[in-house]
Amino acid sequence: MTAARALHAFAGYGVELEYMIVDRRTLAVAPIADALLRAAAGSDASEVERGRFGWSNEIVLHLVELKNTRPQPSLESLVAGFQAEIGAINRLLQPMGACLMPAGMHPWMNPAAETRLWPHDQASIYQAYDRIFDCRQHGQANLQSVHLNLPFANDAEFARLHAAVRVLLPILPAIAASSPIADGAPGGYLDTRMACYCTAVRRVPSVIGQVIPDTAGSRAEYETQVLAPMYRDIAPLDPEGLLRHEWLNARGAIPRFDRSALEIRVIDVQECPRADLAIAAAASAVIRTLYDGRWSSLALQQAISTDSLAKILHACIRDADQAVIDDAGYLRLLGLSDPSYRAGELWRHLIIRTGLNRSTFWFETLHVMLEHGPLARRILRALAQDGSIARQQQVYRTLCDCLETGHMFVEA
Repeated sequence: MTAARALHAFAGYGVELEYMIVDRRTLAVAPIADALLRAAAGSDASEVERGRFGWSNEIVLHLVELKNTRPQPSLESLVAGFQAEIGAINRLLQPMGACLMPAGMHPWMNPAAETRLWPHDQASIYQAYDRIFDCRQHGQANLQSVHLNLPFANDAEFARLHAAVRVLLPILPAIAASSPIADGAPGGYLDTRMACYCTAVRRVPSVIGQVIPDTAGSRAEYETQVLAPMYRDIAPLDPEGLLRHEWLNARGAIPRFDRSALEIRVIDVQECPRADLAIAAAASAVIRTLYDGRWSSLALQQAISTDSLAKILHACIRDADQAVIDDAGYLRLLGLSDPSYRAGELWRHLIIRTGLNRSTFWFETLHVMLEHGPLARRILRALAQDGSIARQQQVYRTLCDCLETGHMFVEA
């Protein structure tokens, strides 16, 4: 998302959706993102602009990213547009024998054998990143996410937005987990993508911290406490400075000072854009309520320890909607006095208390998530006791159909 000028908080939204390109028949990953972008642009390209939307490459060749190219004043306005872009991509992929597949991870991809890095422009950056962090692992090559960008206009807005986002991050996997399968089998996590993500850059720990960012009250403070140590620690491994950019920061939410936005990264991509944007709307509603201080003060939000938030995050990565949240201090930040909640029930309360449940636009989509669980749980339920690759192919082919048609996935 780019912006001509800094917008005030909640004056616009930027959304990025990442999808796997797979063989239409077998659903194996298809490393042809360069061919797709070439077909769209008419020549070699790493980005294609299409009015309000754009397509671009990522580090691996089986991945394509869709995004709105300018901040939009509402998330509702993006649903039909993203859905149309998916249709356009699938039409270009059809003669190549391929299509887009949703969900946070490919269920049986072997990243050690199947990963192909982007070999064209900026390849030197990707090669340096691969040399340091090894992209032939799930936490690098097999993860598809939604990035939600929220703007801030100055240090005061940044401090309030960062504090609010930091409080919300731990429970996002409870509603957004969509990656229960890896290496052809359930791995014990509803959000396996985030479980893998948490360890993907462990060679340089300062790049990711505890995933939950520490409190920061200004740009100068963030640059001193987060970016400078990260750049210092990566320097011996990256003497040319190819990775010395704020996008190297792998925390679950990172400030993009180059465009005055805070980018949230812990949302798995869902079965269709309406689902992705419903989660973005729910997250934004809670963040805005926290930002406005309606449930707790800025000082209290900034005071909660990163350790406490990280503990809740890991519980939600493992158990999603069934995670037990019994940190009374955390619950008080959300304006709640009960001693504990299941995470799914907590989300139900938050959606009601922000008034989002009264939105006719989002109601049905959020109802599916709250009543039937996050997509990860619906996938596991559809697989039932049959975890064979053949059954996984059936379920994920249905997910491809959901993506193509814009429908929610509810297991039979």
